[in-house]
Amino acid sequence: MLVGAKDMTVNDIKSNASPTPQVVVENVRKTFSSKGREIVALAGIDLTISSGEFVAVLGPSGCGKSTLLNALAGFSLPTSGRVIANGAEVTHPGPDRGMVFQEYALFPWMTVAENVAFGLEIKKMKKQLIREQVDRLLEKLQLLEFRDRFPKDLSGGMKQRVAIARVLALDPPIMLMDEPFGALDALTRRTMQDELLRIWMEFRKTIVFVTHGIEESIYLADRVVVMTYRPGTIKRLVPVELSRPRDVASPRFIALQKEVSALVMEEQMRSRRDERPA
Repeated sequence: MLVGAKDMTVNDIKSNASPTPQVVVENVRKTFSSKGREIVALAGIDLTISSGEFVAVLGPSGCGKSTLLNALAGFSLPTSGRVIANGAEVTHPGPDRGMVFQEYALFPWMTVAENVAFGLEIKKMKKQLIREQVDRLLEKLQLLEFRDRFPKDLSGGMKQRVAIARVLALDPPIMLMDEPFGALDALTRRTMQDELLRIWMEFRKTIVFVTHGIEESIYLADRVVVMTYRPGTIKRLVPVELSRPRDVASPRFIALQKEVSALVMEEQMRSRRDERPA
Protein backbone atom coordinates (compact mmCIF):
# COMPACT_ATOMS: atom_id res chain seq x y z
CA MET A 1 0.00 0.00 0.00
CA LEU A 2 1.30 3.44 -0.89
CA VAL A 3 1.66 5.85 1.99
CA GLY A 4 2.46 9.51 2.50
CA ALA A 5 5.70 11.03 3.72
CA LYS A 6 4.45 11.12 7.33
CA ASP A 7 4.50 7.32 7.40
CA MET A 8 8.06 6.96 6.11
CA THR A 9 11.29 6.66 8.06
CA VAL A 10 14.59 8.08 6.83
CA ASN A 11 15.72 4.62 5.78
CA ASP A 12 12.52 3.91 3.84
CA ILE A 13 13.39 6.21 0.96
CA LYS A 14 16.97 6.58 -0.13
CA SER A 15 18.68 6.89 -3.46
CA ASN A 16 18.54 3.95 -5.86
CA ALA A 17 21.48 5.31 -7.82
CA SER A 18 24.37 3.03 -8.74
CA PRO A 19 27.61 4.12 -10.45
CA THR A 20 26.50 2.49 -13.72
CA PRO A 21 25.49 5.14 -16.30
CA GLN A 22 22.06 4.50 -17.76
CA VAL A 23 21.72 7.74 -19.71
CA VAL A 24 24.58 9.60 -21.37
CA VAL A 25 24.01 12.89 -23.19
CA GLU A 26 27.04 13.90 -25.28
CA ASN A 27 27.41 17.45 -26.62
CA VAL A 28 23.76 17.61 -27.67
CA ARG A 29 22.63 20.54 -29.79
CA LYS A 30 19.10 21.06 -31.06
CA THR A 31 18.02 23.76 -33.49
CA PHE A 32 14.66 24.69 -34.99
CA SER A 33 13.79 26.91 -37.92
CA SER A 34 11.18 29.62 -37.42
CA LYS A 35 10.26 32.37 -39.89
CA GLY A 36 13.47 31.93 -41.81
CA ARG A 37 15.81 32.03 -38.83
CA GLU A 38 17.50 29.37 -36.75
CA ILE A 39 16.59 29.02 -33.08
CA VAL A 40 19.06 27.17 -30.89
CA ALA A 41 17.03 25.32 -28.25
CA LEU A 42 19.89 23.26 -26.78
CA ALA A 43 23.62 23.89 -27.03
CA GLY A 44 26.41 21.67 -25.74
CA ILE A 45 24.43 19.54 -23.29
CA ASP A 46 26.58 16.96 -21.49
CA LEU A 47 24.93 14.88 -18.80
CA THR A 48 25.39 11.44 -17.28
CA ILE A 49 22.61 9.82 -15.24
CA SER A 50 23.29 6.73 -13.16
CA SER A 51 21.09 3.68 -13.04
CA GLY A 52 18.36 4.20 -10.44
CA GLU A 53 19.00 7.93 -10.08
CA PHE A 54 16.19 10.49 -9.73
CA VAL A 55 17.12 13.63 -11.68
CA ALA A 56 14.99 16.77 -11.91
CA VAL A 57 15.41 19.20 -14.82
CA LEU A 58 14.56 22.77 -13.85
CA GLY A 59 14.57 26.14 -15.58
CA PRO A 60 12.42 28.98 -16.95
CA SER A 61 9.99 28.55 -19.83
CA GLY A 62 11.84 28.31 -23.13
CA CYS A 63 15.05 26.85 -21.69
CA GLY A 64 14.69 23.53 -23.52
CA LYS A 65 13.65 21.22 -20.66
CA SER A 66 11.00 19.41 -22.69
CA THR A 67 13.23 19.47 -25.79
CA LEU A 68 15.89 17.59 -23.83
CA LEU A 69 13.30 15.11 -22.55
CA ASN A 70 12.01 14.54 -26.09
CA ALA A 71 15.57 13.82 -27.22
CA LEU A 72 15.92 11.23 -24.44
CA ALA A 73 12.59 9.69 -25.47
CA GLY A 74 13.58 9.59 -29.15
CA PHE A 75 10.62 11.78 -30.19
CA SER A 76 12.85 14.59 -31.49
CA LEU A 77 16.48 13.69 -32.14
CA PRO A 78 19.38 16.10 -31.59
CA THR A 79 20.65 18.17 -34.49
CA SER A 80 24.13 17.12 -33.41
CA GLY A 81 25.63 15.13 -30.56
CA ARG A 82 24.02 11.96 -29.30
CA VAL A 83 21.98 10.41 -26.51
CA ILE A 84 22.79 6.92 -25.20
CA ALA A 85 20.26 5.02 -23.11
CA ASN A 86 20.80 1.54 -21.71
CA GLY A 87 24.03 1.25 -23.71
CA ALA A 88 22.52 2.04 -27.14
CA GLU A 89 22.27 5.28 -29.07
CA VAL A 90 18.75 6.69 -29.09
CA THR A 91 17.46 6.90 -32.68
CA HIS A 92 13.73 6.41 -32.08
CA PRO A 93 11.23 5.87 -29.25
CA GLY A 94 11.58 2.53 -27.49
CA PRO A 95 10.00 0.44 -24.74
CA ASP A 96 13.06 0.95 -22.53
CA ARG A 97 12.01 4.60 -22.02
CA GLY A 98 8.48 5.25 -20.74
CA MET A 99 7.00 8.76 -20.95
CA VAL A 100 4.49 10.29 -18.54
CA PHE A 101 2.91 13.55 -19.73
CA GLN A 102 1.24 16.40 -17.85
CA GLU A 103 -2.04 15.93 -19.75
CA TYR A 104 -2.39 12.23 -18.77
CA ALA A 105 -2.83 11.03 -22.42
CA LEU A 106 -5.40 8.41 -21.44
CA PHE A 107 -7.84 6.91 -23.94
CA PRO A 108 -11.25 8.24 -22.83
CA TRP A 109 -13.15 5.31 -24.35
CA MET A 110 -11.16 2.76 -22.34
CA THR A 111 -11.58 1.82 -18.70
CA VAL A 112 -8.77 2.24 -16.18
CA ALA A 113 -7.79 -1.42 -16.58
CA GLU A 114 -7.95 -1.23 -20.38
CA ASN A 115 -5.72 1.86 -20.41
CA VAL A 116 -3.10 0.15 -18.25
CA ALA A 117 -3.33 -3.05 -20.32
CA PHE A 118 -2.98 -1.29 -23.68
CA GLY A 119 0.79 -1.66 -24.09
CA LEU A 120 0.73 -5.27 -22.90
CA GLU A 121 -1.91 -6.11 -25.49
CA ILE A 122 0.27 -4.54 -28.19
CA LYS A 123 3.02 -6.92 -27.02
CA LYS A 124 0.50 -9.79 -27.45
CA MET A 125 0.81 -11.09 -23.92
CA LYS A 126 -1.66 -13.73 -22.81
CA LYS A 127 -4.92 -12.30 -21.46
CA GLN A 128 -4.61 -13.97 -18.07
CA LEU A 129 -1.07 -12.62 -17.58
CA ILE A 130 -2.24 -9.15 -18.61
CA ARG A 131 -5.08 -9.19 -16.09
CA GLU A 132 -2.79 -10.38 -13.29
CA GLN A 133 -0.17 -7.74 -14.03
CA VAL A 134 -2.71 -4.95 -14.42
CA ASP A 135 -4.52 -5.81 -11.20
CA ARG A 136 -1.23 -6.04 -9.32
CA LEU A 137 -0.26 -2.54 -10.48
CA LEU A 138 -3.70 -1.10 -9.79
CA GLU A 139 -3.55 -2.48 -6.27
CA LYS A 140 -0.13 -0.94 -5.67
CA LEU A 141 -1.37 2.43 -6.91
CA GLN A 142 -4.64 2.24 -4.94
CA LEU A 143 -6.74 2.04 -8.10
CA LEU A 144 -8.06 -1.51 -8.03
CA GLU A 145 -11.60 -0.51 -7.03
CA PHE A 146 -11.66 1.87 -10.03
CA ARG A 147 -10.48 -0.67 -12.61
CA ASP A 148 -13.78 -0.54 -14.56
CA ARG A 149 -14.25 3.24 -14.40
CA PHE A 150 -13.56 5.59 -17.31
CA PRO A 151 -11.11 8.52 -17.16
CA LYS A 152 -13.97 11.06 -17.00
CA ASP A 153 -14.96 9.57 -13.62
CA LEU A 154 -11.51 10.11 -12.06
CA SER A 155 -9.84 13.02 -10.28
CA GLY A 156 -6.68 14.56 -11.71
CA GLY A 157 -4.46 12.68 -9.27
CA MET A 158 -6.13 9.37 -10.09
CA LYS A 159 -5.77 9.98 -13.83
CA GLN A 160 -2.05 10.59 -13.36
CA ARG A 161 -1.71 7.39 -11.32
CA VAL A 162 -3.35 5.50 -14.19
CA ALA A 163 -0.89 7.10 -16.63
CA ILE A 164 2.03 6.06 -14.40
CA ALA A 165 0.60 2.53 -14.09
CA ARG A 166 0.37 2.26 -17.88
CA VAL A 167 4.07 3.07 -18.17
CA LEU A 168 5.02 0.74 -15.30
CA ALA A 169 3.11 -2.11 -16.95
CA LEU A 170 5.73 -2.15 -19.71
CA ASP A 171 8.51 -2.18 -17.08
CA PRO A 172 10.90 0.30 -18.74
CA PRO A 173 14.15 0.87 -16.82
CA ILE A 174 13.88 4.61 -17.54
CA MET A 175 10.86 6.82 -16.80
CA LEU A 176 10.68 10.26 -18.42
CA MET A 177 8.20 12.63 -16.79
CA ASP A 178 7.22 15.97 -18.36
CA GLU A 179 5.71 18.11 -15.59
CA PRO A 180 3.38 15.26 -14.61
CA PHE A 181 1.92 17.06 -11.58
CA GLY A 182 1.72 20.55 -13.07
CA ALA A 183 -2.08 20.51 -13.46
CA LEU A 184 -2.81 19.26 -9.92
CA ASP A 185 -3.80 21.27 -6.87
CA ALA A 186 -1.18 21.72 -4.14
CA LEU A 187 -2.45 19.00 -1.80
CA THR A 188 -2.89 16.40 -4.53
CA ARG A 189 0.50 17.34 -5.94
CA ARG A 190 2.27 16.62 -2.64
CA THR A 191 0.42 13.32 -2.31
CA MET A 192 1.50 12.34 -5.82
CA GLN A 193 5.10 13.35 -5.09
CA ASP A 194 5.16 11.00 -2.10
CA GLU A 195 3.58 8.21 -4.12
CA LEU A 196 6.10 8.71 -6.92
CA LEU A 197 8.96 8.36 -4.42
CA ARG A 198 7.44 5.09 -3.21
CA ILE A 199 7.03 3.84 -6.77
CA TRP A 200 10.62 4.85 -7.57
CA MET A 201 11.98 2.91 -4.62
CA GLU A 202 9.84 -0.17 -5.16
CA PHE A 203 10.34 -0.47 -8.92
CA ARG A 204 13.92 0.88 -8.93
CA LYS A 205 13.54 3.02 -12.03
CA THR A 206 15.79 5.75 -13.35
CA ILE A 207 13.64 8.91 -13.44
CA VAL A 208 14.19 12.13 -15.39
CA PHE A 209 11.59 14.60 -14.16
CA VAL A 210 10.97 17.97 -15.85
CA THR A 211 9.43 20.62 -13.61
CA HIS A 212 8.97 24.36 -13.11
CA GLY A 213 8.73 23.81 -9.35
CA ILE A 214 11.87 24.64 -7.37
CA GLU A 215 10.54 23.11 -4.15
CA GLU A 216 9.30 20.06 -6.06
CA SER A 217 12.70 19.45 -7.64
CA ILE A 218 14.49 19.54 -4.28
CA TYR A 219 11.81 17.45 -2.57
CA LEU A 220 12.09 14.65 -5.12
CA ALA A 221 15.49 14.50 -6.77
CA ASP A 222 18.99 13.21 -6.09
CA ARG A 223 20.28 15.96 -8.39
CA VAL A 224 18.73 19.07 -9.91
CA VAL A 225 19.83 20.07 -13.41
CA VAL A 226 19.38 23.86 -13.58
CA MET A 227 19.23 25.00 -17.21
CA THR A 228 19.96 28.38 -18.74
CA TYR A 229 17.51 30.33 -20.83
CA ARG A 230 17.79 29.83 -24.59
CA PRO A 231 20.05 28.50 -25.86
CA GLY A 232 19.55 25.83 -23.22
CA THR A 233 22.73 24.72 -21.52
CA ILE A 234 23.38 23.28 -18.08
CA LYS A 235 23.94 26.19 -15.72
CA ARG A 236 24.66 24.01 -12.71
CA LEU A 237 24.20 20.46 -11.44
CA VAL A 238 22.99 20.74 -7.86
CA PRO A 239 23.27 17.63 -5.67
CA VAL A 240 20.49 17.28 -3.09
CA GLU A 241 22.24 15.69 -0.14
CA LEU A 242 19.22 15.58 2.17
CA SER A 243 17.80 12.48 3.83
CA ARG A 244 14.37 11.33 2.76
CA PRO A 245 11.61 12.00 3.66
CA ARG A 246 12.53 15.65 3.24
CA ASP A 247 11.19 18.38 5.48
CA VAL A 248 10.46 21.44 3.33
CA ALA A 249 10.58 23.62 6.47
CA SER A 250 14.05 22.49 7.60
CA PRO A 251 16.89 25.04 7.50
CA ARG A 252 18.95 22.90 5.09
CA PHE A 253 16.02 22.50 2.69
CA ILE A 254 15.25 26.24 2.78
CA ALA A 255 18.92 27.14 2.23
CA LEU A 256 19.13 24.86 -0.81
CA GLN A 257 15.83 26.23 -2.11
CA LYS A 258 17.22 29.78 -1.89
CA GLU A 259 20.38 28.72 -3.74
CA VAL A 260 18.45 27.06 -6.57
CA SER A 261 15.92 29.92 -6.69
CA ALA A 262 18.73 32.43 -7.25
CA LEU A 263 20.08 30.35 -10.15
CA VAL A 264 16.65 30.07 -11.78
CA MET A 265 15.76 33.74 -11.25
CA GLU A 266 18.95 34.81 -13.03
CA GLU A 267 17.76 32.92 -16.10
CA GLN A 268 14.17 34.14 -15.68
CA MET A 269 15.45 37.74 -15.80
CA ARG A 270 17.42 36.92 -18.95
CA SER A 271 14.28 35.54 -20.57
CA ARG A 272 12.29 38.67 -19.71
CA ARG A 273 14.98 40.93 -21.19
CA ASP A 274 15.14 38.80 -24.32
CA GLU A 275 11.37 38.85 -24.81
CA ARG A 276 10.98 42.59 -24.13
CA PRO A 277 9.91 44.51 -27.26
CA ALA A 278 12.72 46.48 -28.84
